[in-house]
Amino acid sequence: MNKTSRTPRFLSAAAGIALFALAACAPDASQSLVSDTGLNAVTTVGMIGDVIANIGGENIAVTTLMGPGVDPHLYRATAQDIQTLQNADIVFRGGLLLEGRMGEIFDRLDESVPVITMTGDIPEDRLLMLDAATNYPDPHVWFDVSLWSIGAQTVAAALTELDPANAQDYAANAAAYLEKLAALDAYVSEAVSTIPESQRLMITAHDAFNYFGRRYNIEVTGLQGISTEAEAGVQDVQNLVSLIVEREIPAIFIESSVPARTLQAVQEAAQSRGWDVNIPQELFSDAMGDAGTNEGTYIGMVIHNVATITTALGGSMPALPELLANYSDVIARAALPRQ
Repeated sequence: MNKTSRTPRFLSAAAGIALFALAACAPDASQSLVSDTGLNAVTTVGMIGDVIANIGGENIAVTTLMGPGVDPHLYRATAQDIQTLQNADIVFRGGLLLEGRMGEIFDRLDESVPVITMTGDIPEDRLLMLDAATNYPDPHVWFDVSLWSIGAQTVAAALTELDPANAQDYAANAAAYLEKLAALDAYVSEAVSTIPESQRLMITAHDAFNYFGRRYNIEVTGLQGISTEAEAGVQDVQNLVSLIVEREIPAIFIESSVPARTLQAVQEAAQSRGWDVNIPQELFSDAMGDAGTNEGTYIGMVIHNVATITTALGGSMPALPELLANYSDVIARAALPRQ
């Protein structure tokens, strides 16, 4: 099982104090995705929680620490989060510095709590090394559905090892979910290919979509870096505006977990130079949509994004494959004007 290093079952007083010192007093953003029965699985972000829920089914209760609209790069764990992690049967994290401010907490987690890194089984040569300063790969692997499928297999293996009595359930659920992910991967590629090549440039607030760009053949540029802790300067804005105007790019994209003001400044600057660039529905990057909606699932999140990107840049959405037919409402909502 892919896991982090562990410490003894009960933390020392000094270690416990250190953990609680890391916790902010922010309100609890956690949400339960399944029931309150079965194995207690805890994870950081909604994309991972949704995979666990699909594969674990009725055998797993999932708690996600970071709800819709929460930025994992900037998230500070609360005291309640730490208690929730310590009480888990198994913990899943994204890794690759996605949960940048929680690294020490994971390092100090209980010896008897397996900590599984969702990206741990992805071959290194398939990761994008974009941050020379830290030498860490880009953590946003879920935007390449083929890589996320590897992570789903990691989840299935971890649950099976922890709970072999329900191994058949996990295997069947994983097989059904992976079949949907394969259909999703092909669908995204088909949709993006309809965008005219001259307009196949995706401009976002931060560099969350580089795996998406590589997998589905679309150029991606972010105003900020991989982490939203980076700050965009005046020159960054001007350079981006020049690119938009020169290439007559019809749309730029904001994200649900990143403030919109910087890209709104880009939009205004482009307008001052005679080019109207649209900002369509917000994309989901580091967080999914609201619980209880299709956008609040990984598959729905991806379909929303690809529908928003494709139509805003001049492409057209193909018919959904049968396995994904119940996500048609996502495409309809993605076409609505931004409020």
